[in-house]
Amino acid sequence: MSIFERQPGDPERKEVQPFVKMALELGPLGVFFFAYTKYGIFAATGTFMVAITIALSASWILTRRLAIMPLVTGIVVLVFGGLTLYLQDETFIKMKPTVVNALFGTILLGGLAFGRSLLGYVFDSVFQLDAEGWRKLTMRWGIFFFVLAVINEIVWRNFSEEFWVSFKVFGMMPISIAFTLSQMPLIMRHSLEQDDEAENKTD
Repeated sequence: MSIFERQPGDPERKEVQPFVKMALELGPLGVFFFAYTKYGIFAATGTFMVAITIALSASWILTRRLAIMPLVTGIVVLVFGGLTLYLQDETFIKMKPTVVNALFGTILLGGLAFGRSLLGYVFDSVFQLDAEGWRKLTMRWGIFFFVLAVINEIVWRNFSEEFWVSFKVFGMMPISIAFTLSQMPLIMRHSLEQDDEAENKTD
């Protein structure tokens, strides 16, 4: 039996409630910011590693499956966080968003090269799109992840540590939300629910 989440559309695929899912995904980031403001970058890195491990464990308890993208993020956090603490060099944790976003971009665009729109694993419980819609949305998100990677490199290399932490917590998320909202016209055009409504009107 696979320990990874089932494919989009699988009737046995278990979904976490949106509020719980958001808490599991954003909670570790909030813990990181709070720990940084109180104790500095190295303590924040350690608590971030613990928090993301707890979040992955909670997700496993709720679904008995591991979601691919949070798992990849968790592995990178543990590797780069471990290097940060072992070498006492904050460069590694600052590079983590670059590596994660570049990796996600590579996975999404690489999947398209093999005819797989992997973004459906992330958004299938939220949107129901036709194949062309998933292909276009996956392409756009793949490119967007590379843009986030470049932005992180620019910020951590050219601004203070405090600015980078604040931008990581309060900058990246609004940018991602704005990008998601900008994709709504595409989502509406390729929504299967919209197609079903159109068919019902013609019957």
